[in-house]
Amino acid sequence: MNAAARTDRESLFATKVAAYLEVAARSVQAISNVATQVASLGAGSTLLPVTINCSESGNAWVCSPYSTYALYAAEEIRRLGHPLLTSPLQGLCGVMGRHLRNAAVDNVVAVNNWLISTNLYPPARAYDIPAIIAEARARWPGHAVWFRSLNARYTADWLKSLVESGCILIPSRQVYLYDTVHANATRPVDLQRDFHLLRTTPLSSSPGDQWSSEDFERASKLYALLYLEKYSQLNPAYTAEFMRLWHAAGLLDLVGYRDPSGELQGVVGMYCDGGTLTSPIVGYDTARPQAEGLYRILAATVLMTAARTGGRVNLSAGVGEFKRLRGGIGETEYSAVYAQHLPRRSRRALEQLSFVTRRIGVPIMRYLRL
Repeated sequence: MNAAARTDRESLFATKVAAYLEVAARSVQAISNVATQVASLGAGSTLLPVTINCSESGNAWVCSPYSTYALYAAEEIRRLGHPLLTSPLQGLCGVMGRHLRNAAVDNVVAVNNWLISTNLYPPARAYDIPAIIAEARARWPGHAVWFRSLNARYTADWLKSLVESGCILIPSRQVYLYDTVHANATRPVDLQRDFHLLRTTPLSSSPGDQWSSEDFERASKLYALLYLEKYSQLNPAYTAEFMRLWHAAGLLDLVGYRDPSGELQGVVGMYCDGGTLTSPIVGYDTARPQAEGLYRILAATVLMTAARTGGRVNLSAGVGEFKRLRGGIGETEYSAVYAQHLPRRSRRALEQLSFVTRRIGVPIMRYLRL
């Protein structure tokens, strides 16, 4: 990447940060199960958003390590369907959960946290990472400093710099990455079928610019049907207001699919930065026949967008076999945590969490191909 391209990318990221901070200031309740304070670190073109939490109860996993590593992990274990694994792993989750709660793990400053499932990062070389950590420590001395959504394929520069700055790494989940998506016959067979379904579906595509207020309400309901009712109440509960504000700010590219009556039956919201695309919003009417392929249509929308723009895709976690058959590359996602300034009890709990997730969690994810 030449100097001009790097400068453009950094400028675009700074513009997105400003838009995000403005949206957060206008509506702090746009995610109904998130209680957090949004602020920023740094200055000028190297500004980074942060969320600050003080062990609030009931928070979605996007700003709560306790929800991520204790509550959500226990739910995922219950869904494994492996009786020999379920009981001991749930017991381990219970023990770790008590340690984490006693250590006030949710006293946390999460850097570059956009309150979506996958945070995207600018190039690390543009930032003085030790200075970022030092500023966070000075402003919130009783809080651990977290950086989540890191992986060795797309954010190796951040991982290296954060480890050199004294952070420990804690694996979180398996995500699926697409370095390139081809719109021609070289793509995987399953993706060819999905692109054909996308072209031939009787549902009509409807960009977010054409949505009414009722459409935004419907989109929020469709998201909830999938991510809250089918998956977990620990996922962020994005309201219609969240989707409207993010779309208006240019942070979220929304696409819906209408049935012949004009009602939205599926929606996808895409966030892009630095040539990497992710989709924090996916939802559809889960009561409709599976043969309609609504999830396939929504995933294909994301991948077709990347094929047209030449971008990469981070398709996040879940339905691993589905994503692998469409060319997804599994990568372990990490959080990097700085806790050297915290009491020994807190440091010890995080070190234990790192050990358990690296030595037990990651091997199980790889063995089960989650």
